[in-house]
Amino acid sequence: MPAAPLNGAPLIGAIEAGGTKFIAALATPEGEILARTRIPTQTPETCFPALADFFAAAQEEHGPVAAFGVASFGPIDIDLTSPTYGTFTTTPKPGWQGARFHDVLGSFGAPIVVDTDVNGACLGEWMKGAGQGCRTLAYTTIGTGVGTGVVSHGRSLMGISHFESGHILPPHDRTLDPFAGSCPYHGDCLEGLASGPAIEKRWGKSLDQLAGDSAAIDLIGGYIAHLAASLVLLHMPDRLIFGGGVMKAPGLVESVRRQTEAKLNGYVSHPRLDAGLETYIVTPGLGDDAGITGAIALGCQALDAALPG
Repeated sequence: MPAAPLNGAPLIGAIEAGGTKFIAALATPEGEILARTRIPTQTPETCFPALADFFAAAQEEHGPVAAFGVASFGPIDIDLTSPTYGTFTTTPKPGWQGARFHDVLGSFGAPIVVDTDVNGACLGEWMKGAGQGCRTLAYTTIGTGVGTGVVSHGRSLMGISHFESGHILPPHDRTLDPFAGSCPYHGDCLEGLASGPAIEKRWGKSLDQLAGDSAAIDLIGGYIAHLAASLVLLHMPDRLIFGGGVMKAPGLVESVRRQTEAKLNGYVSHPRLDAGLETYIVTPGLGDDAGITGAIALGCQALDAALPG
């Protein structure tokens, strides 16, 4: 028989599903992690059984999973009313189209909430990181891909599907930047111009290795600033957070702040937008724990929705 849950509290199964690895955890609703593992993403045929084995062992030791929260790469169906909720759609990740989280987690008999990885990270930062005190927060990751999550009053926003900011087409001066772009769908969208793989394809090295090249930093910073200004105009968030591997390049966040301020050109006047945008455009406060923190919060939402009353 499994041990009783800690202090009788329900336990949350949390999954941060990334393009290269899954982080899975069993946690309390308050965020205390009781068990944690890392699983290579690879294919559903290898990843999903390892995921099930982890949660089976974790609940045997700590008590049953009461709800699951999943923050995942995509594109993925996150429409609660859809019959394919939790299913990967047009993801370019080989083998993952059509895979569904409910296929592996359904056997545990617990409610499941599935959202995007950036929405999860945004929610985590809103709760415990650099987004604390914000009503509306936008979190963008610039890494292997580009994506933005927006949280308002503790809930992620979406329309008919999740937002796809990485596929916005920014201005592209081909004289200044003759690189054609690397997105298989749109060529020179933001992801095709400023993601980690696009930078490597353009220059043969990562942006942090080009930190001394101010022109390269400002080129990528300009593309990201176009998105930042668009997010301000479309969502008017209290703060913008930019994370992901590309954003760790020295000088990049400063370039994004400077160019975003120039693009807005004083049009948006609010105390939140400080001179130089140093407190308005920031990097994550939780570092690599933002995603799993958000996944735990999503699990709490699943639990709350399942409780009577």
